[in-house]
Amino acid sequence: MSVFIIAEAGVNHNGSVDLAKKLIDVASDAGADAVKFQTFKAENLVTKDAQKAEYQKRNSNKKESQFDMIKKLELDIETHKNLISYCQSKNIIFLSSPFDIESIYTLNDLGLEIFKIPSGEITNLPYLRQIGKLNKKVILSTGMSDIKDIKNALDVITCEGTTKENITVLHANTMYPTPMSDVNLKAMTTIGNTFDIAFGYSDHTMGIEVDIAAVAMGANCIEKHFTLDRSMNGPDHKASLEPDELKSMVKAIRNIEKALGSNIKKPSKSEKSNIKSARKSIVAKTKIKQGDVLTEKNLTIKRPGNGISPMRWDEIVGTKATKNYLEDDLI
Repeated sequence: MSVFIIAEAGVNHNGSVDLAKKLIDVASDAGADAVKFQTFKAENLVTKDAQKAEYQKRNSNKKESQFDMIKKLELDIETHKNLISYCQSKNIIFLSSPFDIESIYTLNDLGLEIFKIPSGEITNLPYLRQIGKLNKKVILSTGMSDIKDIKNALDVITCEGTTKENITVLHANTMYPTPMSDVNLKAMTTIGNTFDIAFGYSDHTMGIEVDIAAVAMGANCIEKHFTLDRSMNGPDHKASLEPDELKSMVKAIRNIEKALGSNIKKPSKSEKSNIKSARKSIVAKTKIKQGDVLTEKNLTIKRPGNGISPMRWDEIVGTKATKNYLEDDLI
């Protein structure tokens, strides 16, 4: 099964429909399967006096409240419809993470078939129940969580009717950017093994190597933030890939998919033709006359490999030559 690659535009559109469409262009051009935005009503998401996260303070106006910051980043219903239509024209899936229950209803009414639960909602019981009732495909991010948090969330979602087969759990770290020392990528496979569930990785590190490693370790979904330009103003731009980097990541993941192959160890199609030239055979070390005993003194092992295999050495040593051999003749 092909790795499902989500190019996370998030709020990197800065409230502009034109910028959002340019981000869709970039994601489509890079070969991502889906481009993801965020759906929320600021009034439903955050209190008026809530503090920004530290990374948000570093990457945006420090004097501005979290409410004022995200209020400017809302996308209304008509904009959603516009972007969904544009994604269809670009042959890429439109996704959006709902950040409140009203937004879940909105995205369901808009016909979304996949619901991405952001890390911050993993302990939001009413929210999880509402997602579970939809019986759609669910992608659950698990930043800031432990195994118990994940179990509790999965229990809620599945109890409401969504089957485990429709859920993918993403290992994640909620720091932008994530230090390499905090990635803990082995925990991703722990999630898959613990719950016998499809797993992947939502990445906030700088660069693309962790995403590639995650695919090599069995991830079937990768999510990565991207932007048009890291120097733009806004909370998430600094920890996002630029267009060429996103393209490189997708290309690398597709190459790793091919390279992973099957579980069977056997000569590949491309290397079969090299077997004879690279392997060796038992050959005459010196002139050998018919009837001579074949010994370690008159035999040696050399390329090519189209004679008797050296694995039969013990079988051949001690027998008699059935014909005359010149030096280097295959026995």
